[in-house]
Amino acid sequence: MITIGQTYELDVIRNSDFGVYLDAEELGEVLLPRRYTPDTLSEGDSIRVFLYFDSEDRLVATTQTPIAHVEQFAYLSVVDTNRVGAFLDWGLDKDLLVPFSEQHVRMVQGHSYLVYIYIGSLDGRIAASSKIDKFIDENEAHNFKAHQAVDIIIANTTDLGYRAIINHHYWGVLYKNDVFERLSFGQNKKAYIKGIRSDGKIDLSLQGGQVTRDKNVSIILSYLKNKQGFAPVHDKSDPKQISKLFGMSKGAFKKAIGQLYRQKTIRIEQDGIHLLNQP
Repeated sequence: MITIGQTYELDVIRNSDFGVYLDAEELGEVLLPRRYTPDTLSEGDSIRVFLYFDSEDRLVATTQTPIAHVEQFAYLSVVDTNRVGAFLDWGLDKDLLVPFSEQHVRMVQGHSYLVYIYIGSLDGRIAASSKIDKFIDENEAHNFKAHQAVDIIIANTTDLGYRAIINHHYWGVLYKNDVFERLSFGQNKKAYIKGIRSDGKIDLSLQGGQVTRDKNVSIILSYLKNKQGFAPVHDKSDPKQISKLFGMSKGAFKKAIGQLYRQKTIRIEQDGIHLLNQP
């Protein structure tokens, strides 16, 4: 089913002086205005477009790419405000409206805010809201598994660390003891499911998977080669000392040196780890 606020590959039905008309199935024919129409596009061809309402509230297509789609969160900047609300730059010619009633705090031009993009139930128009909590049901069931890769958006900070939105749909927590880089509000990151608590809440980690482990292995090897093959830490060392040397959690460090140990690249002693086969 084709819906407004999403991107699709649509077929050209016919040409006109104003552009080309595309087959949007149950939505009918949708105009792709001439200014977005490639000169080589003709009847029978297909083109990737985003569907939305133009400044005259007509359903149209565009080849411009929005920063986010309907039912997604995004960190967007305010380009204008008026008596209706605030308008956000989301990558299209027509800015995105945040009505006053959907502003968590009064929005200010030049500032950026985390918002959810939705279709209004009364007028059917695309709009945004900074009242993000009402678009996430913390009790909704999910089927995430430990170590699964996910996309997150940093939403806010807590005493535990950071709250993050997972895959535009669920809340998760990044514990501050597991974060070894500077994170900013609205930032998009790749993360991993660290674990699922008994109440269904989701714990996250920025480190996980073989790609991250290989990166950590390279960091440790580089350190050892620059320090005459020795690092004064091991799997029983203080997490703060490990973080200071390598910028990774103790858990990530243990996995990395475990891989190096199995590969017979290092030996682990009481004083630390030693690189084998040093000249």
